[in-house]
Order: sequence, then structure tokens, then C-alpha cells
Amino acid sequence: MGRIQKLPAAVVNQIAAGEVVERPASVVKELLENAVDSGARRIDLAVERGGKDVIRVADDGRGMDAEDLPLAFSAHATSKLQTAEDLERIVTLGFRGEALAAIAEISRTRCVTRTVDAETAIALEIEGGMHGEIKAAAGPPGTVVEVRDLFFNTPVRRRFLKSDTTEAGHVSEAFQRVVLASPNVHFTYRSGGKLVYDIPAQASMRERIGIFFGQDLAEDLIWVDSKVDEYRVYGFVAQPKHSRGSSRSQHFFVGGRYVRDRTLTHALTEAYRGLLMVGRQPVAFLTFEIPPDDLDVNVHPAKTEVRFRDSQKLYALLLSAVRHRFLGTDLHEKISAHGLGEALPAEPSNAGDVPNVPGTVSPVTAASEAGEPFALSGTVPDRQSVANWFQDRPAPSPHSAPFRGVPAPGPALPFGSGARNGSIPAPASWSMAATSAQPFQADVDEFAASPIPAAPSSGVPESAATAGETVSQDPAPPSPRTFRKAVQIHDSYLVVETDEGLSLVDQHALHERILFEELKLKIRDGGVESQRLLMPEVLELEPADHELALEHEATLAKLGLEVQDYGAPTLAVLSLPTLARHVGAGDLVRDLIDRFRHAQADPEPDAMLNLTLATIACKAAVKAGDPLTPEEIDALLAKATHFAHSHHCPHGRPSSLNFSKSDLEKRFGRT
Repeated sequence: MGRIQKLPAAVVNQIAAGEVVERPASVVKELLENAVDSGARRIDLAVERGGKDVIRVADDGRGMDAEDLPLAFSAHATSKLQTAEDLERIVTLGFRGEALAAIAEISRTRCVTRTVDAETAIALEIEGGMHGEIKAAAGPPGTVVEVRDLFFNTPVRRRFLKSDTTEAGHVSEAFQRVVLASPNVHFTYRSGGKLVYDIPAQASMRERIGIFFGQDLAEDLIWVDSKVDEYRVYGFVAQPKHSRGSSRSQHFFVGGRYVRDRTLTHALTEAYRGLLMVGRQPVAFLTFEIPPDDLDVNVHPAKTEVRFRDSQKLYALLLSAVRHRFLGTDLHEKISAHGLGEALPAEPSNAGDVPNVPGTVSPVTAASEAGEPFALSGTVPDRQSVANWFQDRPAPSPHSAPFRGVPAPGPALPFGSGARNGSIPAPASWSMAATSAQPFQADVDEFAASPIPAAPSSGVPESAATAGETVSQDPAPPSPRTFRKAVQIHDSYLVVETDEGLSLVDQHALHERILFEELKLKIRDGGVESQRLLMPEVLELEPADHELALEHEATLAKLGLEVQDYGAPTLAVLSLPTLARHVGAGDLVRDLIDRFRHAQADPEPDAMLNLTLATIACKAAVKAGDPLTPEEIDALLAKATHFAHSHHCPHGRPSSLNFSKSDLEKRFGRT
């Protein structure tokens, strides 16, 4: 007798169950998706003990007849496919014909179903894969599937389940994802006999997000809608202040199903570059419309992983759409009356403990003014040289012109030139929201010529958002806030009076952003000013570092740092950037090499350059504890009018907090 044998159907189904059914939440997902595929307008979910004991899904869909019912619980039986070519045109959530058979193999399952034209319902009971007889039953049109005692015949699998509370949390998460992906369907969810959610079909996407994730988040959502050829993305992204520590709050829906995809995650994170602190992830609820033949959903039985035929096109579409919306949205932190006592999340104290997030500034660049590891060595240039550096900046180019209605500031006054004891002159007009449209990455330039549909900054009217209407006009710039008076406190913060109330500005974060954006403009215009050394500084590097420096010689030259190969492993530094002329050449080159090595994992072409510029800007900016004269304050505020992202430093920390006059009056009991 041969050693190779064909496995019995029961064993095949149990093996399949290992992939399809990981925990009760997996059963919930499959049953809810089947109910959606049946055309149901109402779906009710009920579980006991987190789904370990009972999972019950009832719907008012098409139902099944006596011929289809037993086939529904047989392996590889489906109504969604007939030929292999149909896999390229899948528009339903299920199609593999594995889930129900796998579930029935490891549980006690009962299904009651009735078609619209049937006089009575029919029922089928299955225990551990053993089918009973089909019997007549009472029930309305639709289907009810009840799964009891999950993993009763595989005790090892049952022991791996977590506590009832943990499993109920996973069930709730699976429920949320199906609800968000299925508009115009009424959903209810009961756990332990208690009603947890009752979401009517009329509830809009924003309302559903508010139910699951809170009204504070729902109120700070930004509507995004963009289409290129047959590809479309629409939905909501959240203000940067609602960032999370992981990407679990990024909800991507393709073909009506929740999916996970690194390309989409990276594109979204890249769109938030410079707006989030290191290690933070944006929150989003986005739906993608993609031609079925450009999408492969037959990757994994769970169907949460998909493949895109043109992932670069999708990446560019998402990146361009979100960045375009941000240009017309006021992203400044707003503090409400009830939130004045709440603290912002602290910046990670040890950047090395925070994993690098693709598309964000690497932890090694998050060195603050205190000087963390990997910080540029040497003394920081004196403040006068910093002021002179960006005072000598030529008039802004058309790419950096302020928005209409915001007058361009006068020349910056040198730092240190004013008296400390004088009247505080006020900028004629300054708005941290006034901006220039920075060029997008090269991979989204092809979309720049196409108008990207937009909507008001906080979203569109629910009717438009729900119906998926496209708004054609370009985003309007955020309303400028005119500042009349400014004063420094604690030698670290600027209190600035505005028409709406007041802003509290972090002088280091704001100056860091200004220097970063100025450096980017200088790079775009040809390079950073450099200063030739009287005598070349010869460095002995490790062989790998020597090769890396030569590989990025052009990038170093753009930064104003000219090097020459003297033969491995020797390198000569011929010039330094003017802004960093007080930093030792050897330390600067070695630190930049470390950054180059760290940025190699980032596929974005500008990631390495941005990472380096952010570090230089951080070390050159004024620090907390540096006293500023009124003239210096004016110069700092005036410079900020030219840049779109002056509301955050390059590392994602907010540079200002805004307090409305009405909120202040509430706190003081004036209203």
C-alpha cells in the first residue's frame, strides 16, 4: 500500500478551517458578508461569551431553497463562480465556497432559510460536519445561521482562544468593518443579550464613524474624493491630532470589503509626512473603486489581502488626493473650552525605542534641542547667522507666494538686534494658514494637471458624502487669521492675539518648520549655500561608510557639502553648508551617512533628503529657553506666512495651539 493517501473530506475541511476560522470574529465576518451578498437590507448579529458559545446572524435577504441549502455547507460549492475567468470579475464578498463548510466542520450549526416565494422556511442542522435532514420550519423570508460551541471537536484550538472580553472585542471590530463597508443596510449587534449597536440604514458614513469611534473624531474628518481614469478614492481622513500608535485605525475598503495593504498604508502615511510625530499613524476611512480585472482578491482565504495590477497608480492617486485636500484645510490644533486642561501626547523620550514608520521622518532625526543620540555634533550656529541666512533669502518665487489676501511680509530683522524693553510692534498681517503649494513628489506629477475634486475642509454635506458626489472646485485656502499683538513667555512660547482669540506658538517648532521649508526651496532652486574650507578635512571612514558617502555624493553636494574621494577608505571634505559651518566636518559627514543608511528602507525618493533637512533645521532653529526681542518675534511670525505646513514642525509636533474667544469666555464664565 502506498504512503500517499487522499484525505477524507472531514480532514480537508478542518485544515481549511485553520485558515478561514481563526477565532469567533472570523465566523462573524464570514456570516455577515454572506448576508450582505444575499441582498439583505437588515442584518442582526447576536453573540454569547464573545462568540465562543453562540454566534447568530439573521438577515432578510434572498434566502435559499431545499436544493441549495445543503450545497451551501459543502466544500467548494458557490453561486458566485462558474468558470476560472469569473475570478477576474468578482464583485461579491464571498466566492471560494470554503467558509460555511469549514465553520460547520468545527461547530454545531443550524440554518433556517426561506425564499420570498416559499410558503414555509426550511432548516438544516450540522454537527461537526455531519449533515442532518432538511426539515420544515417557521421563519420569515431571509436566512438565520446559528453557530454554537465553536471548536467543540478541536479542543486544542478552543484552548487558544482568549477571554470572553477579548474575543468580544474582536467580534465588535469585525462588525464595525462590515458596517462601514456596507452603506444603506440596517445593522444591529447584541452581546450577552444587551443591545450594543443599532445602526439604521439611513446613517451616513460620518454618523457611523461617530458611533464607533466617537463624535470628536467624526467632527474632525476631512472629505476626500478624487478620480483618475477608472480609479477613484473617496471617504474621510482625520485631522493629525487624532493620530494613533498603530495603523489599525486605517480602514481601506475595496470592492465592499475591508482590506490591508502596505502600498495604501505607505501612501497615506506619506501624505501626512511632517504632520505627525514619530511613531504615530493617521486615521482614515477610504473606499477605492477599481476595475475588477485590475484587482486580485484570490490571495488568501480571509480575503483581507489583495493585489493591485497598478499599485503605483493607486499610490499616486491616494497621495495626491490627500495632500491636495490638506492644502485647503486648516490643520492647526484647536483647543475647546472643555479641553483646555487636556495634555497633548508627549514626544517619545527615546527615539531609538520607536520603530521607523515608512513615510515619516525617521526616529534618528527626532533629536530635540536637548540633543539625543545621532544628533549633529558640534555647536549650533549663533542666532545672528541663522537670521542672516534666511534674511538673505530672495523674494519668494511663484511657488511660494502667499495666498491671495495675505500681504507678503517685509524683510526679516536680524535676531539680536532689537531691545528687550520696548513696545511690541505687531505684524501687519500674519497667518500661519497662508501657504504655498509645495510641489508633489515626482510620482504624482502626472495627476497635477487634472483637477482633483474637493470639498469644504471639515467634510461635505452628508447628502453629498453619502451619495458619493464629486465636488469640482479646487480647495479654498484656510481663512487667514490676522495677528495684532505677540509676546514671549518662558523664553519658549509666543502668545499671539488673533481676531478669533489667541494662538500659543512653540518658537522652536515654528522656526524649525521655517528653516526646513527654506532649505527645501533652496534645494529646489539649485542647492544650499556652502562655504569652502581653507584646508580640506580628511576623514578615515569604514569601508561601507565610504561607499555610502560616494553613492550619495550628489545629495551631499545639494546640501552644500562637497566631498572628494582620496581612495578607500579616505574621504576629503572640501566645503560645508553655511548654516552648519560651526559643526565639525567629520561629525557632520558621519551623521549624514547614518541617516542615509537608515533612510534606504524608505521607497520615497525624497525621504532621504527630507530626513536630512529636518535634522539640520532642528539643530539650527532657536531653542526653548532662547529669549527673543520683539523684532525677532515679528521676523519669525512674518516668515511663517509663506509655508503651508507651518502648523507642524517637520517631526510632526504642532507649532501652535489655537484658542477661540468664545471658548475663553466660557472658561471665565462670561457666557
